[in-house]
Amino acid sequence: MAVPKRKTTKSKRNMRRSHDAISLLNIIEDKESGEPRLSHKLDLSTGIYNGKQIIFKKDLKDTKNN
Repeated sequence: MAVPKRKTTKSKRNMRRSHDAISLLNIIEDKESGEPRLSHKLDLSTGIYNGKQIIFKKDLKDTKNN
């Protein structure tokens, strides 16, 4: 069984844990709708990404008739 020869110092222990911090989310305000969203992600309320319509939503009237 591997056993450390010396006690790990607080400095070395904390340096090892420096990568374990939680990073902040990059939340921005959408230009079209004004709702908060993640950057580089599709806005689900409007279906627009990078100025282009990606998702086209169906109207409720069309679904009721079919």
